[in-house]
Amino acid sequence: MYFQNPVFIPGPTNMPEILRKAVDMPTLDHRSSLFGEILHPALNGVKKVLKSKTAEIFVFPSTGTGGWETALTNTLSAGDKVLAARNGMFSHRWIDMCTRHGLDMTIVETPWGQGVPADRYEEILTADKSHQIKVVLATHNETATGVLSNIAAVRKAMDAANHPALLYVDGVSSIGSMDFRMDDWGVDIAITGSQKGFMLPAGLAIVGFSPKAMATLETASLPRTFFDIRDMGKGYANNVYPYTPAVGLLNGLKMASEMLLNEGLENVFARHNRIAGGVRAAVDAWGLKLCAVSPDLYSDTVSAICTPDGFNATDIVTHAADKYDVAFGVGLGEVAGKVFRIGHLGSLTDVMALSGIATAEMCMVDLGLDVQLGSGVAAAQEHYRTS
Repeated sequence: MYFQNPVFIPGPTNMPEILRKAVDMPTLDHRSSLFGEILHPALNGVKKVLKSKTAEIFVFPSTGTGGWETALTNTLSAGDKVLAARNGMFSHRWIDMCTRHGLDMTIVETPWGQGVPADRYEEILTADKSHQIKVVLATHNETATGVLSNIAAVRKAMDAANHPALLYVDGVSSIGSMDFRMDDWGVDIAITGSQKGFMLPAGLAIVGFSPKAMATLETASLPRTFFDIRDMGKGYANNVYPYTPAVGLLNGLKMASEMLLNEGLENVFARHNRIAGGVRAAVDAWGLKLCAVSPDLYSDTVSAICTPDGFNATDIVTHAADKYDVAFGVGLGEVAGKVFRIGHLGSLTDVMALSGIATAEMCMVDLGLDVQLGSGVAAAQEHYRTS
């Protein structure tokens, strides 16, 4: 595969050259004052991207999955009750992690293509009179299905139930690309990674803890060593890590946060919405449907596109890679073979998006789908011209 073509997977995303160079830096002593000049601006930048004034930020050499484990092990004990919806592959994986850690799961089975059911959360939490449920999980953007859930509605449901549970949100494929309001939404732990909205290579788990979440650290008894934020916090106070940090990635995170904030978060979100709108216009022109069942659930970072019954959607992804050297995302879990995914987040422009739309269109025509060559491109062009 030629590397000059942009990728259209929902992460890792395309890297701006300035960030690639920021990561590619000489070795420095990570126990010197120079490291502090990278570390603390990076943490402060993430805090602003999360739209929080009170969160404490922790960054581990890991991925979003490590961020999930950081959230669980620092705040919970074996047997604690956790409420979660299973509405896609990544919510499923987080639930699986909870089960492996000996947590007592209440699972709301939700059709893939739908969002987190805030109304069911409210019913379950209202019925939990003794407040046994300690944590509510929500996947903000389900990357497997292209579904954006309403986190403000989840917080409203929790407040309506007058329930003290903490709210943990997987924002791996939303933070830095779509509006995320940690303080306003009452999110207690927010989780993301370096390889999506921050436009960096994979390798960092990025986690924000609210004061309420921080208050649970000493009573939680799940084992934690590498992901112990108490050790990390002590290190930060002395400009160091409790072990060797990923200095280059942290330097990239510092610059990525600066880039997002300099563009203006609202402008970043508007850019993602516009680019996603062009992809959705193309899908309509092709006569296809999204996996997300209604417009209020449409993600601005990834579109999961359903193909006709009897057609293997994975063939589009394979053909794009083999013939055109372009990467799309395959369907995962329950939608494997039923959808292909176009990622449209991170370092992306209208013009870049058009190349991905055109490639997907060529692949579908090549494979015999009833798609008119040029139809999706024209629809997206009109959207970008007038948006």
